Amino acid sequence: MISVTKSSESKTVSERDSGDGRLLASLGEQVRALREQRGITRKSLSAATGVSERHLANIEYGEGNVSVLVLDQVAAALDCSLAELIGDFNARSPEWLMIRALLTNRNEAELRHIRIAIGEMFDGDQAALPDSRRIALIGLRGAGKSTLGRMLADRLDVPFLELSREIELLAACTIGEIQALYGADAFRRYQKRALAESIAAHEDAVIAIPGGLVSDTDAFDLLLSNCRCIWLQATPEDHMQRVIEQGDFRPLQGHSEAMHDLQQILESRQPHYARAHLRLDTSKQSLDRTFERLHELMRKISTASEQNQPSKPNLSQEMTS
Repeated sequence: MISVTKSSESKTVSERDSGDGRLLASLGEQVRALREQRGITRKSLSAATGVSERHLANIEYGEGNVSVLVLDQVAAALDCSLAELIGDFNARSPEWLMIRALLTNRNEAELRHIRIAIGEMFDGDQAALPDSRRIALIGLRGAGKSTLGRMLADRLDVPFLELSREIELLAACTIGEIQALYGADAFRRYQKRALAESIAAHEDAVIAIPGGLVSDTDAFDLLLSNCRCIWLQATPEDHMQRVIEQGDFRPLQGHSEAMHDLQQILESRQPHYARAHLRLDTSKQSLDRTFERLHELMRKISTASEQNQPSKPNLSQEMTS
């Protein structure tokens, strides 16, 4: 099933610079990007696919002479189509190719503006605030979801939920056990079901969301449609320090590598987090000041909703200024 790979030492310059070499390099970049975007380690991907970590590493570095069957296993584990993994757009329609050409080299801000405009054109603007009193906090671990979430729930006198805890209660085991015993697909199913049940059970709540949920399109769409979603941002350094302060000292065992991995995850998930209705930088001021800004904005939004105002404030600017 797996053909023999060549080591980088045995490859000639002409082989690496050939069309095949560029294809393998592009494929490797896509596999690595999708894996990091979903927060899956190479070890976990190996367990889910039955492909060795060494072979996966060769694929990611463009050195793996990989079979279609292996690619199909990797695509299934990453919850994407084989076409998305390969990144081949040749079969798309001419109109799609022209649209794609127009979007090439646009920055994230421009792409977000275009997405919102398209959503408004088809009456599906996901940036619009839902008519809901539920508040969801998203972001990587260490962003402040639990701390700010509990403070906000206390101030609003509503329940505070950790969706990770709700998943564990539903599955009757830890998240680590779910992933180890049943795999990533099962975890996503538990995650979406726990979210749906939490939404059904609580009209008013503040919910802290696991960092990787945004990579599950169906679950994130469900969240955006039923909760006012706030992206809590922080610098990689603050993320790292806060995780350590929570008692997890694993990042210290390989600080430079851990920091690189964290930056890669932040970069790969940024387009997903950017779909949130609001955003708040938790690194720019003290915890008390951050909380007061968060609460004040929620008060303004609630007032605007009650008065049925047709326009909403520039939320992203107000939260990050």
